[in-house]
Amino acid sequence: METRNPRRWWILVVLCLSTLVLVVDNMALTVAVPAMTEDIGASAQDTQWILDSYILVFAGLLLTSGSLGDRFGRRKVMIIGLLLFGVASLAATFCTTPGEVIAARVAMGVGGALIMPSTLSILITVFDEEERPKAMATWGSVSMLGLVGSPVLGGVLIDHFSWHSIFFINVPVVALAVLAGLTLMPESKAPWQKPDPLGAVLSAAGMTALVWWIIELPQHGAFGGRSTITLAVAVVALAGFVIWQNITSAPMVPMVLFKHRNFSGGSLSLALVQIGNGGLMLVLTQYLQFVLGYSPIKAGLAFVPLAIAALIGNGAGAKLAAKIGNRCLILAGMVVMASSFALLTTVSADSGFTVPAVALGLLGLGAGLAMPAAVGALMGTIPADKAGVGSALNDTIQQAGTALGIAILGSLLSSGFAGEMPADAPEQAKQSIAGALAVAQGDTGLVQAAREAFTTSMSTTFTISAIGVLAAALLATLIMRDTKPEPAAAPAEKAELAA
Repeated sequence: METRNPRRWWILVVLCLSTLVLVVDNMALTVAVPAMTEDIGASAQDTQWILDSYILVFAGLLLTSGSLGDRFGRRKVMIIGLLLFGVASLAATFCTTPGEVIAARVAMGVGGALIMPSTLSILITVFDEEERPKAMATWGSVSMLGLVGSPVLGGVLIDHFSWHSIFFINVPVVALAVLAGLTLMPESKAPWQKPDPLGAVLSAAGMTALVWWIIELPQHGAFGGRSTITLAVAVVALAGFVIWQNITSAPMVPMVLFKHRNFSGGSLSLALVQIGNGGLMLVLTQYLQFVLGYSPIKAGLAFVPLAIAALIGNGAGAKLAAKIGNRCLILAGMVVMASSFALLTTVSADSGFTVPAVALGLLGLGAGLAMPAAVGALMGTIPADKAGVGSALNDTIQQAGTALGIAILGSLLSSGFAGEMPADAPEQAKQSIAGALAVAQGDTGLVQAAREAFTTSMSTTFTISAIGVLAAALLATLIMRDTKPEPAAAPAEKAELAA
């Protein structure tokens, strides 16, 4: 029997810190956007690039960075990513123009792409099958706490300091993660394999173009002009990538993974769930601030039921997975998630926060049960020598699902809002609820109409979310199986991890 790494739980702390810095930065930035754009004179287009440049680079490089981790060492790649992320964050605190902030965000996206696949791949190589569910539940809980707590942290920092502090807070967390990683974490990598530069170029170009196309959906539509060119580049590059991976002798991504029912079913299910979840924070944050009048800090605190319920779900899920299997747990969790979206469709302009609070609690509980089980079942099919690129593939699928969800649900929200507004309302008021409240200037009729239009269109988006999550539950039940993974770590890797 293989000896467990005595430092494995300390290693998990390092992995949680590494993931936390990514989650906190991105969510806190959304709170800082108004103050930052006013200070540096950013236009609406500049603001979009500040937010989107990170995800473009991040999604485009995930597969390549996962492959680099397998080849050169997962700890090494993760620490390089942390250092790059930390330096870019420090540089962002000195930015005075939109172009400088965008450049810093691009560098942070590269660092994030190096960090994320390594954390999950190290986790599945350090923990055995028995302890892995508990480790993944802990990892997921920390991410959820970061997701919910970061808007609150962002609001506090902006109130007491400036928007620069959003980036500076990353620096000590990165320093702690790097120090702990160098001290506690063993190196792990796959046996030597011939590099695949063409695969790396095709995957980066294809994923960048795909995410770019998804991001521009609400503004430019699916086809026409630049959108058609971007989509064509994405299709050609990704199709070329799949073909090349099937014919090359040393593929960067083992496409045979998709022959595993748990991998293919888990990947598609997680993508559908992320499409459903993608617009949740975007929509509910606007509801809380523009309809209920919450401050950024209060809006962040409103997501506490989600975090508490997710912690409970994660803890229960880690125990239940061993008893009832991942597939039943995924089904139960996703049905609970779908019920939370169904409940959110009943929210009106006069509902207050009670119904959303109950819905957020149900969503957290369902996600806590389903998501770690789905990721665990998926990652259990991946051989240890492909842990980095396998985890990157999982991350890439989920990132694409999230971006697609934000684009689709954001577009539905905008078009639904415009359609529900009175025909004689000012044109700016029809574009968004923020625009409507800005031009209302004491017109209580226009304010009430905007709030009712927003909640009506919000119901439509959450209906689509519920359908997406139910489809994911059905897909997981039909395709996935409760079978134990067969692949074992290569001898060289076992010896390295035990060192």
